[in-house]
Amino acid sequence: MLNQMKSTVKLNAMRPEIEAINLEMQTSTDPQSMLIGKKKLSELFLRHGVTPLTPLKGFFIQGPIFMSFFFAISNMVEKVPSFKGGGIYWFTDLTTPDELLILPVLTSLTFLATVELNMQDGMEGNPMLKTMKNFSRVMAVLTIPFTMSFPKAIFFYWVTSNLFSLGYGFALRNPAVRSYLDLPPMDTVFAPAQQPTFNLFDGSKSIPAVGSPTADSDRSNSVLSQRFSDLENRAKSRRESQD
Repeated sequence: MLNQMKSTVKLNAMRPEIEAINLEMQTSTDPQSMLIGKKKLSELFLRHGVTPLTPLKGFFIQGPIFMSFFFAISNMVEKVPSFKGGGIYWFTDLTTPDELLILPVLTSLTFLATVELNMQDGMEGNPMLKTMKNFSRVMAVLTIPFTMSFPKAIFFYWVTSNLFSLGYGFALRNPAVRSYLDLPPMDTVFAPAQQPTFNLFDGSKSIPAVGSPTADSDRSNSVLSQRFSDLENRAKSRRESQD
């Protein structure tokens, strides 16, 4: 989770430079410019150790872990006799589905709350992450019909996991916790790169002049370095003020 958030912050800081390179490729008719632009993007991602897919690593890691627990608990439901009478209230038998659908609905709600809290607004600067968030919202709704036949024991792992995710999500919104973990403040926002303007009267694009590739690259690297330096200084100053 922490690596995911830190890589997202880096991508947000890099976004103006990424958009500037994409703009150069879109407005140029020279095929060579496309190759140069792709090379610039590759070098930019390599230099800062992130790619648009880096924040998604957590999702690919969590999937196999969840499935391992799912199959382990399903196996226990079949082979552990105490599961038949180990529950309370309306779920005394943990090996049968919840006929009242309380547990599937609770699972859906806690999962949706986790999506809304932990997939933060800053992550939505990445279109792929925005798509992932919308997909997770749909899956939260579909959880109810898809899981209504699951044994009750499954939901106790699932709901507990969701509540734990909500807990550390709230903790990471605390300024003191974020400062201790060297995370930037929640209100850190970077302005997007300037988009080309269009003249409706003559139908032509008004595109800002582009300097030499070397000068543009040096200038953008300096800007990115300044952004990362500002982030580190803000986190350090918050930590020192608390001490």
